[in-house]
Amino acid sequence: MRLVVGVDRDDDLGRKAGIPGPVLGRQAVLDAAVKLGTADPEDSDTNAMFAAVNLADELKQNGEDVEVVILTGDGRVGTISDRRVASQLDQVLSRLTVEAFHLVSDGQEDEYLFPLLASRRRVDSIRKVYVRQSASLQGTYYTIVRALKDQKLRTKTLLPLAGLFIFLSLIWYFQVWSYGLVALSFLVGVYLLVWTFGVDDWLLSQAEGFGKDLRQGSITVFFGVLTLALVIFGVLLGSLAFQADNPTRPFGSHMVALLSVALIWWVAAAVVWETGWALRYALFRGRIPKSVWVALVSFTAFGIESYSLTYLAGALLGWVDPSYLVIALIGVGLGIATGGLAGTLRQYFRAHAVPPAPAEASTSPSPVGP
Repeated sequence: MRLVVGVDRDDDLGRKAGIPGPVLGRQAVLDAAVKLGTADPEDSDTNAMFAAVNLADELKQNGEDVEVVILTGDGRVGTISDRRVASQLDQVLSRLTVEAFHLVSDGQEDEYLFPLLASRRRVDSIRKVYVRQSASLQGTYYTIVRALKDQKLRTKTLLPLAGLFIFLSLIWYFQVWSYGLVALSFLVGVYLLVWTFGVDDWLLSQAEGFGKDLRQGSITVFFGVLTLALVIFGVLLGSLAFQADNPTRPFGSHMVALLSVALIWWVAAAVVWETGWALRYALFRGRIPKSVWVALVSFTAFGIESYSLTYLAGALLGWVDPSYLVIALIGVGLGIATGGLAGTLRQYFRAHAVPPAPAEASTSPSPVGP
């Protein structure tokens, strides 16, 4: 059997028409396309769904055994949506014996999933769907205006552009062109990194999780706030140590001063966060997870190792007093030993792990999380 696959990576089908994926079968896909077209007549995914049905009909006329399916992702396009698509594809493959795929795409975004399909079965063809538009200036203007009404497109294009104009106007008003242009180039670079690696989507998902935990009164919220405060304290106190260092010393000496203060607070932040997670687990499961001890020892090892390496590099490069060299070497050895202890604890807990009881044996109600 060949499977004609249409991919709605940003889940317009679910968000606009209320239809969850996967949508399997010719009639089901047609019904879904009509419902999506009714909800949003200008959505290109509607055309792609009809094109998938059209391709399946063509292949059937040539005597091939064909089925058609539409896979849906998530509005936060990226890792989350691709995982949903992969999960739905595996569901379909568990029900059907499929030899090869035919991918139907309405844009470059859906074709990012080609490796995902190819990792499961052979991909015989890719069909692109182009929506015919008026060539007149008025038609082009209308198309652009309608496209800019898409919230996702506005967030990715107009919001950064608005910030750029505001920043340029502030530079002009205060006449700080040299500092302003440096800051502007830095912010543009940060934005490009955030956009490239999908950090914005991750931050949004974290914000949603934070809001959910806050509404439910989860203790991790308070530990999270304390963790963030410790990280900020580390940055601020490290910056003060950077400025207080002897100005005649090289730049590396200032960085050693900064890290020697900041690392203590950052490791403390990691320990606080892990403690909050362990307490939440204990309230939910009735016991403290063994993994927390491994994590705490690992964080301690990381702190000792980082702190010692900072002074070791400073002593070797002449940024700090050479007398720190011996102490730094001892600290590096202690950090390695502590890291080895964390690995030993992990192996010990894994070897003595108790297998979970079967679900049928438990008759007590599931506990409610904090």
